[in-house]
Amino acid sequence: MTKEEIRQQIWRLMEAKGVVRFPGAVGRIPNFTGAELAARQLQKSPVWQSARVIKSNPDSPQREVRHLALKEGKIVYMAVPRLRSPRCFIELDPARIKANLYHASSIKGAFKYGKSVLPQEVKGIELVVCGSVAVNTQGARVGKGGGYSDLEYALLTEMGKISPRTPIVTTVHPLQMVNFPMQMKVHDIPVDYIITPEELITTHTSFPRPPGVCWDLLDKEKLELIPILKILKPQSRMEST
Repeated sequence: MTKEEIRQQIWRLMEAKGVVRFPGAVGRIPNFTGAELAARQLQKSPVWQSARVIKSNPDSPQREVRHLALKEGKIVYMAVPRLRSPRCFIELDPARIKANLYHASSIKGAFKYGKSVLPQEVKGIELVVCGSVAVNTQGARVGKGGGYSDLEYALLTEMGKISPRTPIVTTVHPLQMVNFPMQMKVHDIPVDYIITPEELITTHTSFPRPPGVCWDLLDKEKLELIPILKILKPQSRMEST
């Protein structure tokens, strides 16, 4: 199946089984029943406990992950939706937040209480949390189709903020796990760990990670609409000559 066919299958399945909460599944990283339990399952893992700085997606099913991180004093970075600002990451430092941390873990709260920073200003990331529509135990992942999680990872890798050893995890409902191969391209990020409400699965993935921004594969629309790409691309070209 194509990635879009996989998305449609998972979205329909989750809605049919009644495991999706507001705002629904189609076109999104599904906000699944049990997301909080999956966050607590992640909280028990060594990769979580050793991480002091986390990069998380901003979607609803990972909100409890962000909340738990802030409660434990971890710094959390979230991307500005669609990377629409040059300061395209929001830094949430619980030491500086004078508000309810659960509120700060939402997208609206992050903008209110967080600090917008350039990729160059991000601290070294020790754990990457991403949302998924579908995953398999080989570490292949399908997102909602925009490619932003992959691009955010690539930008921070380009800036030296994420290393090839930084663990990548995703929290999902068991229905989001598939048992067939999924196509992975050079710009796609694989996952090292899959966390459901019941278990943590180590993928031992053999898929390579993007070494940075794949400039030749970026479409013209992204290059035009994402300010940080306009800033960084000339610099990248100069360094490669």
